Amino acid sequence: EVTQADYQALMGRNPAKFQGPDRPVERISWHAAMLYCNMRSAREGFKPCYDPKTQACDLAADGYRLPTEAEWEYACRAGTRTRWSFGDDPGDLDKHAWFKANSAKTTHPVRQKPPNAWGLHDMHGNVAEWCLDFYAESYGDGGPCKDPRGPEHGEERVLRGGSWNAGEEACRCAARRAETPGLADVCFGYEAYGFRCVRRAEPRP
Repeated sequence: EVTQADYQALMGRNPAKFQGPDRPVERISWHAAMLYCNMRSAREGFKPCYDPKTQACDLAADGYRLPTEAEWEYACRAGTRTRWSFGDDPGDLDKHAWFKANSAKTTHPVRQKPPNAWGLHDMHGNVAEWCLDFYAESYGDGGPCKDPRGPEHGEERVLRGGSWNAGEEACRCAARRAETPGLADVCFGYEAYGFRCVRRAEPRP
């Protein structure tokens, strides 16, 4: 998850309610996450993925972007088929995630809980993470397919992973929620919304 230190170093501000340089940045809108991805791409010499006017994403660009919903779940599961990446027992969630039962109503520094099998931290809990896709109720209804994508248009964007104020069910690999992409910038909360960046993988030789 993008930390407050990383976000402030690039964007010049820190909107988080729960302050701490190593904590995930939160109170982030989808649009703010998109802008961060573009600015990080430009800083590191990659082609930005997003058109800032239309919010369209060029998946062929080599810059940073938000993961698609399918990419996010694939990374969260890390090769597993269980409810959480560590298994099916909700009693083990306390060891692997910051969520409603153990968070003390706040975020926590990233990478304090064990990573999943692919070395990814905080895929369950801490902050809910924006995804690239527009939300659709019918996601996944069509059975197995390769690299599924959400609809081309919509009113809400997908959030995945649960958060510090979410129950155990909301932290499952397959749990989904959605929010209007611009609302997290207002002053009424949204202290559970953050994000992580991805880049296009290079083809294997």
